Amino acid sequence: MDAITVVYELDKPVGTRTSPGGAPGEARTVRRVHAAPTAPGTPTATGPRTLCGKDTFAMETAYRKPSEHPGALWYPAQYASVICPDCDAVMTT
Repeated sequence: MDAITVVYELDKPVGTRTSPGGAPGEARTVRRVHAAPTAPGTPTATGPRTLCGKDTFAMETAYRKPSEHPGALWYPAQYASVICPDCDAVMTT
């Protein structure tokens, strides 16, 4: 695995904005944080599936790329309680 991107699986909008990205006034809390490989041949795009096999189409891409932070957590620390255990298992092996 060369390049990995962090993606957010978001809940549906409910009111005020609480997550990264999205339109103002649109609340979308992060339900789960996943890791996904970049798209083949396009290192700036997220691949179609997370490491646990979920479709990334409706997920929001984070600005964080684990490969840019060697030795650091692959996910943003504020989302430690909602990381995908399957993606985490792949990332920590």
